[in-house]
Amino acid sequence: MTMTTAGTSHHRAAGASASAPRIGAALKVDFPLLDANPGLHYLDSAATSQKPRAVLDAMREYYERDNANPHRGAYDLSARATERYHAARARVAKFLGVKDEACLIFTRGTTEALNLVATAWGMSNVKAGDEIVITGLEHHANFVPWQQLAIAKGATLQVGRLTSDGRIDLEFLAGVITPKTRVVAFNAVSNALGTINSVSDIATIARRNSGGRALVVCDGAQAAPHLPVWFDTMDVDFFAFSGHKMLGPMGCGALIGRRDILEAMPPYQMGGDMIEWVEDQRTTWNVLPHKFEAGTPNVADAVGLAAACEYLDALGMTNVRQHEVELLRLAQGRLLGIPGVRVFGPADVESRSGVVSFTLEGVHPHDLSTVLDQDGVCIRAGHHCAQPLMRRLGVPATARASFYVYNDERDVDALVKGVERARALFGA
Repeated sequence: MTMTTAGTSHHRAAGASASAPRIGAALKVDFPLLDANPGLHYLDSAATSQKPRAVLDAMREYYERDNANPHRGAYDLSARATERYHAARARVAKFLGVKDEACLIFTRGTTEALNLVATAWGMSNVKAGDEIVITGLEHHANFVPWQQLAIAKGATLQVGRLTSDGRIDLEFLAGVITPKTRVVAFNAVSNALGTINSVSDIATIARRNSGGRALVVCDGAQAAPHLPVWFDTMDVDFFAFSGHKMLGPMGCGALIGRRDILEAMPPYQMGGDMIEWVEDQRTTWNVLPHKFEAGTPNVADAVGLAAACEYLDALGMTNVRQHEVELLRLAQGRLLGIPGVRVFGPADVESRSGVVSFTLEGVHPHDLSTVLDQDGVCIRAGHHCAQPLMRRLGVPATARASFYVYNDERDVDALVKGVERARALFGA
């Protein structure tokens, strides 16, 4: 993936040991839910991942030993809570290649992070007559906030075209980005198709064709769990991601941004901890990252996310990627051997994350998912929070199987057998 080339050589190399890491079936014992349900084939990690015991233990340990409100207490327990929160931020920043850890803002996840940018930066900087460019490949979280910003400010929303195999059409994109463009927002990896986009190419086009006026925003929700990411080498202004897709807890993610832009932006929410001084008629703001983290922080989940980063580093992200490609190649090949199956997205599995999005002729994806569930196979069926993409594909929905570090060939076997059973059941 072009977004990671510069960082791969020194990012998490230590996580890839000389001997093959324990990955796939051998990892299931680390995940209490999977370990307790050996007949379960969990293939919905693009929606949310399962959680390893190391993450659950870290969160429980925090609550049992260090729980207090950070930043506000002069007593030792509060100081320990503050230290745990700061250490978690540093660990997550290290995982994503962020040297200036104060530029990593904890949020509830990708959705809140992208809304933060659209609201705090967008409402102050986008004017009537400006243009906002997104793509037809976006999750609603990276589509609707920009759509609504354009409506509110009288700007024009341009939706980039896709190629026939589900990639962003870079030639078309270059044609719609102009000096009027104030925002270019896109995903690093498609949640619905798994398409891996060239972040560096898109960023280069955005900078060049807008004359440097465009804010470059990257939705990294599906990149951070599956690919080496080194933010400081990426030519983007913002990168958003969610912890729950990368073995961490729900309700915790982050926005990574450029310091100069973050410092110039107004706060997103008002309240405790994000202020410097409150007078009767005016207020000044705290320094980064606190300026954008109003209220009591979610310390335990930040600790859990840091533990997830530690766990993934131990596996080595290049090993994670290799494992997913192998499973994806196996699954796609076997699914395409079933009459009536159509797979969406790039045919080359090296151009996709661990996602196979498909339909079975004559069977609605929801019905297919129900049949698979009877066999203990968990997949996602629907529009995947990407209705504009489904319209462009000409389908109401797809079935999506997504693989992660704990999946193995037996999960592929169960998926294929379930699809074959659904085809026979419905006479497809």
